[in-house]
Amino acid sequence: MTTLQVRNIAVQLGNTGILEDVTFSAKGGALVGLIGPNGAGKSTLGRTICGLLKPSAGEVRIDGEVLAMLPRKEAARRVAFLAQGDAVHWPLSGRSTVELGRAPHVGTFGSLSPDDHAAVDRAMERADALAFADRDVKRLSGGERARVLLARALAVEAPMLIVDEPIGALDPRQSLRIMELLRQEAERGILVIAILHDLAMASRFCDRLLVLRNGRLVADGTPAEVLSPAGMEAHYEVTGHHGAHDAEAFVIPWKAL
Repeated sequence: MTTLQVRNIAVQLGNTGILEDVTFSAKGGALVGLIGPNGAGKSTLGRTICGLLKPSAGEVRIDGEVLAMLPRKEAARRVAFLAQGDAVHWPLSGRSTVELGRAPHVGTFGSLSPDDHAAVDRAMERADALAFADRDVKRLSGGERARVLLARALAVEAPMLIVDEPIGALDPRQSLRIMELLRQEAERGILVIAILHDLAMASRFCDRLLVLRNGRLVADGTPAEVLSPAGMEAHYEVTGHHGAHDAEAFVIPWKAL
């Protein structure tokens, strides 16, 4: 299983420090939730881990290798990334959109191999997106488009997947389907890091939670540890309703302090 090491990461954009001294490690087979208040630096950390942003200090290592030292296509084969609110700018079919996920594997002339087509089929099946193969993605509903875009990330078949707010604009049913899929990917041995604001979903589906606040990692543990009554107050300045249903624990933010 793949291993990730984030060591002393700092990111500065212009004169503004976004992240400072962020350190943690993780390995495949886990769904890790990256949570915290707005403006904490979660998206910046996600983009830094996958190599889209260069840290001003520190390093990211995947399987012991420094990500910044890997060739661009090799790095893209190691980490798949689904950006927040990932937009579709062209009238592509669902299948053509998912095929873009194979870009790190495609040769000089840009044609997909039988293996690439098979990977696209697998990704669309796992994301329950086969029904949208021939439809214009710009005409899909938000939930349908979310499944196609997630299938595009899955088509990379990378050992690590980072998703930024994958359920931010979805209804409850679609949100549950996406979180269930991310859980299944982790069970397949993938390291999944999900940037989330929905604490009920994070507490129910994630194995581990990392909390960013003001650019620093301030908590790292199980959902029960991180989102305890004291944790809810410290990290979010709210009280929480803690409960369980079908033998699964959950936390709902209840009252602002």
